[in-house]
Amino acid sequence: MSAGKKAVNLSVDAALLREARDRDINLSATLERALEEALRQERRARWLADNRQGIAAYNHQVEVHGAFADTLRSF
Repeated sequence: MSAGKKAVNLSVDAALLREARDRDINLSATLERALEEALRQERRARWLADNRQGIAAYNHQVEVHGAFADTLRSF
């Protein structure tokens, strides 16, 4: 999904930056991973919010009528 790299300016707590550099932590890679995770969580939350009504309707349907697979179970 990489569309190339873009240079950005960030403000970071000086002590965190110093410790990260002392430990040879790749700041760009760490930020990318953190952003990917934050975006994944945001997309999930948005999807759940956007589909909350449908999920509730499906759950109600299953409560009232059971799940389709219930008729196929042998246990």
